[in-house]
Amino acid sequence: MTSIPRKVKQIIEPQHVIEGADVLLRRSFGPNIENLFDPFLLFDHFAFNNPIECPIVGFPTHPHRGIETVTYMLEGNVRHRDSLGNMGIIGPGDVQWMTSGRGIMHEEMPKRGSSGLIDGFQLWVNLPAAQKMSQPRYQEITADTIPTVKNEDVTVRVVAGEYAGTKGPVTEIAAQPLYMDVALQPGREFELTIPESHSTVAYLFEGTGLFGLSNGEQGVSIEAVHLAIFDDGDHVRVRAAEESRVRFMLMAGAPFKEPIVPYGPFVMNTREEIQRALADLRNGTFVQN
Repeated sequence: MTSIPRKVKQIIEPQHVIEGADVLLRRSFGPNIENLFDPFLLFDHFAFNNPIECPIVGFPTHPHRGIETVTYMLEGNVRHRDSLGNMGIIGPGDVQWMTSGRGIMHEEMPKRGSSGLIDGFQLWVNLPAAQKMSQPRYQEITADTIPTVKNEDVTVRVVAGEYAGTKGPVTEIAAQPLYMDVALQPGREFELTIPESHSTVAYLFEGTGLFGLSNGEQGVSIEAVHLAIFDDGDHVRVRAAEESRVRFMLMAGAPFKEPIVPYGPFVMNTREEIQRALADLRNGTFVQN
């Protein structure tokens, strides 16, 4: 069988947006009825550091239905709690994979780390129609339980999916996701086989690299901070520039190919389901223990 390398078909420069209580974010994409990155709905890079003397703000209590939210911290931490009695701290290197299902009220408040910085990502993953009203659940993954495949040139933290025979701890997700933090030393290369049907993107947040390499072609040079959207194929190749270390988040997932109707923190399949979510909020029936 002929191997088909995935080429870069689009490069997105994140735009600054304000969310929650005055949180400044770099947003690569957000929920849209066109559902261009199915099963992924949103990808944000947040850093509460400019100006550093300002008070820290965050995301006061808000609802979610029909999606999964994935928080991955690089520096600082996020204190969270919800309407089901869950609470805790997402620290550096930790991941929280929250399946909101039929409904949850959630609060996330950041705190600076010893470096004085806060830095991290949030990814929204869609749920198929059959699971949108499922029981909410969490997968709390601490930094020391995320396997790392490392040699002197390549370091890969495997949150979900598999790399070099190592599987990530996040399991039982409908989108069959791949979610990895990849770092390459200057001039070094990374390659991974990905199912042809999966939507695949990479968020470059450090350095400069060549993305979408194939035999006889050098790929596309991309510098931080940008999101690369890959075309169809069965594997991804990336090479760090000769003078630059590269670090990026690699994400892939199986599209559901269902219509969506996004409305703020809700993503459902029909307008009637959105109306039901709003009615449940008004009636006090949104959260069911």
